Amino acid sequence: MTDSEPEFVHRFVPGSRPGSVPLLLLHGTGGNEDDLISLGQTLAPGSPLLSPRGQVLENGMPRFFRRLAEGVFDLEDLRFRARQLAEFLARARERYELGEIPPIAVGFSNGANIAAALLLLHPGSLSAAMLLRPMVPLVPDSLPALHDVRVLIAAGRVDPIVTSAQSQALADLLEKAGAEVTFQWSNAGHGLTLEDLEAGERWMETITAAR
Repeated sequence: MTDSEPEFVHRFVPGSRPGSVPLLLLHGTGGNEDDLISLGQTLAPGSPLLSPRGQVLENGMPRFFRRLAEGVFDLEDLRFRARQLAEFLARARERYELGEIPPIAVGFSNGANIAAALLLLHPGSLSAAMLLRPMVPLVPDSLPALHDVRVLIAAGRVDPIVTSAQSQALADLLEKAGAEVTFQWSNAGHGLTLEDLEAGERWMETITAAR
């Protein structure tokens, strides 16, 4: 990373449970590094939490990559920002001594999309991912091998931003790459619900029990 590419503003919450897998928390558009801390603590009590702030501003709102319109992404910027985030994650894992198992991403909306991009473009940077209201960020030139990766996709049937077809397309793409995908449908919009949280807790328990 050069001097013109500043380090991510972020929060780190040390773990209190020895050996627990860290969570990488990735906020949605307009969020920041504080947004998902309480969610992370609920999903994985005692796990280390790493929560960066997106470096792109859209009308003053932080994002993880640029978009040209609603649902239309700047793919060149997306690839660049995904590489930035993967490099930051590698440094943070060393700095905070986060162990050999890559983090589990928990991303909402724009954060879910950059997490999906990490899976597709930088395999090995994440061990699992909880993608809340995601869509396909991009289709890579060649699919990675994600056979040891578990993914939860939580989609809302009446989401005005992400259609059911878009969420399903991401699930299909990740399964084609070999990931084990669990799909959680709820009769909800783009905002998260108690149903999403409960599904996330159940899924996280299966992930941590398998470690």
